[in-house]
Amino acid sequence: GDGCMQEGISHESCAYAGHLGLGKLIAFWDDNGITIDGHTELSFTEDVCKRYEAYGWQVLSVEDGNNDVDAIRKAIKEAKACTDKPTLIRVKTVIGYGSPNKADSHDAHGAPLGADEATATRENLGWKYGEFEVPSSVYDVFKAHASEGAKKQEAWNKLWAEYQEKEPELAKQFQRSAVDKKLPEGWVDALPKSTPEDAGKATRLWSQDCLNAIA
Repeated sequence: GDGCMQEGISHESCAYAGHLGLGKLIAFWDDNGITIDGHTELSFTEDVCKRYEAYGWQVLSVEDGNNDVDAIRKAIKEAKACTDKPTLIRVKTVIGYGSPNKADSHDAHGAPLGADEATATRENLGWKYGEFEVPSSVYDVFKAHASEGAKKQEAWNKLWAEYQEKEPELAKQFQRSAVDKKLPEGWVDALPKSTPEDAGKATRLWSQDCLNAIA
């Protein structure tokens, strides 16, 4: 979102991703021009697309992220075809889309519309179903995708099994850190230790030692 684009961590990590040419990295930017405090013009006026191009990213745009699903699919396909640099897909949307009184407003940011506004939104969008009512046609679509997803999961499990045989040590690291989300054994003992009598050391170096211990 727009607020994420303002945060320092996005600048640092995305600049590094561009430097490394991470072609398999695809990021979506929900560009609705709204932060939790109001319009982005209050504090954020830079050209984000040019910033990412300067980072070395491919930048694609979808002008109607509210309705144009085909354009989103096309952008994803184009992003996957680019293998030498990461891709930012800018998706222009209207926050609270369809809400007569809260669309394009920070009132729709991180807060429910409320019963009355939800009813007004359904009427505005021509949605004839009630609260928490899902049409059977939606269930049919998801059921069709479920079987497709099962096939993809089976293919991934096969690929994972092959990788475990080919790269057992790297597979163990991936299983521990990415799947099980556990720190390495003995990480507490591996943390750096010091006493008041020890020579001074820069904070960044202590941080580096701690990160290496839990990597």
